[in-house]
Amino acid sequence: MTIGGATVAADTYIEVLNPANTKEVVGEAPVGTAKHLDQAVAAASQAFDSWRHSSDDDRVSACQAIAKVCTDNADELAVLLTREQGKPLGGLGSRFELGGCAGWAGYTASLSIPDKVLEDSDARHVVQTRVPLGVVGSITPWNWPLMIAIWHIVPGIRAGNAVVIKPSPFTPLSTLRMIELMNEVLPAGLVNVISGGDELGAELTDHSGIDKIVFTGSIATGKKVMASAATRITPVTLELGGNDAGILLPGEDPSKFAEGLFFGSMINSGQTCGALKRLYVHEDDLDATVEALVSFSANIPMGDGMDENSLLGPLQNERQFKRVIELVEDAKAAGGLCVTGGEPSNGPNYFYPVTFVTGISDGVRLVDEEQFGPVLPIVTYTDIDDAIDRANGLEFGLDASVWGSDDAETARIAAQLESGTVFVNKHADIAPNVPFGGIKCSGLGVEFAEEGLAAYTSIKIINKAA
Repeated sequence: MTIGGATVAADTYIEVLNPANTKEVVGEAPVGTAKHLDQAVAAASQAFDSWRHSSDDDRVSACQAIAKVCTDNADELAVLLTREQGKPLGGLGSRFELGGCAGWAGYTASLSIPDKVLEDSDARHVVQTRVPLGVVGSITPWNWPLMIAIWHIVPGIRAGNAVVIKPSPFTPLSTLRMIELMNEVLPAGLVNVISGGDELGAELTDHSGIDKIVFTGSIATGKKVMASAATRITPVTLELGGNDAGILLPGEDPSKFAEGLFFGSMINSGQTCGALKRLYVHEDDLDATVEALVSFSANIPMGDGMDENSLLGPLQNERQFKRVIELVEDAKAAGGLCVTGGEPSNGPNYFYPVTFVTGISDGVRLVDEEQFGPVLPIVTYTDIDDAIDRANGLEFGLDASVWGSDDAETARIAAQLESGTVFVNKHADIAPNVPFGGIKCSGLGVEFAEEGLAAYTSIKIINKAA
């Protein structure tokens, strides 16, 4: 771990396995304790005392330095990320993720929130400014561990805060190493990293020295984070699960959209909150849609991420592997047909093939729950407005998409879909200049752009008599 700019060992370590070969131990991660958490929060608090008064130029330079760390060490970090997370080095994999880290850090460096003069009259002069919150507590997931760490850390320090981050116990190694490298170019204590199990995350959200919590993960855990934060009225940003719906307009040629539909759903082997997870197509277009997707998927190799030919990797951990198997088997029992895939590997690994399932509808778990794997249920409809109602019918509201060549109709449907982002003729296309967040149970607040930066500050009003 890295606390106060120094390397800190633990008494206990856990093995981190390669999901492409679970007999291979990638490394051992320290199991941090409440004492380590206290030390990290104290170090961050001390760093904040000076960083809160840092110049804008200093904050920009720190973010740019982080971007350079990600670029200069991309090869090392990408290999470590692939080995512990499973995603391929190429394609939309680990090198892509490191490029995203540098891109997000660099763009965030360019952001600012200028003061606003709210009134300048004979009665008063009122200025609205934004000030940092203090120590940011960050908890990151295992699917995009490095890029999401950057999403949490960089706006935090750009706004004048210090950070304590805890990565997922499934993929801690690459984050531990990235923060270690960051500390070579940042003031001591500005960014601290501790690692351990879920219980350490619970202690972090309940810590009296944490002034802001940023969490990316499941809805169930997000509710616990929010409840914990409520005891001290700690502000939170929550990016939670999504069961994103896509609607293909009737009468369209699905082959035109096959690539977008495939990667929109299968990016990172489906292990992405904002991936397409249920596709609604007109009953007359089902066969053509299945044919287009199966044909496209046949040319996408899945395998060990260290193989440069692989474009998809395994599921990351045993728990997720078993969940995907359970949901597909439940769909089969409900009458579902796996038109391709549908059977897990025999190991020792967590590979599950690209799987498209037909013959099921709303009410089946594979449709109603977030599967978080390379499985896409293709659900038929007869009336487009009914498809909209069904797309909106769940507790999720992260992303949605509509696919078709009629601009007026896609715009009409996009306006009715209930989600933080609606994509048209694409899915899961995020960018650092576009605010991102969910509604309903898919989250609270937004990340990215000026709106995301503002979430790491509080408004302060200077109200002066004229």
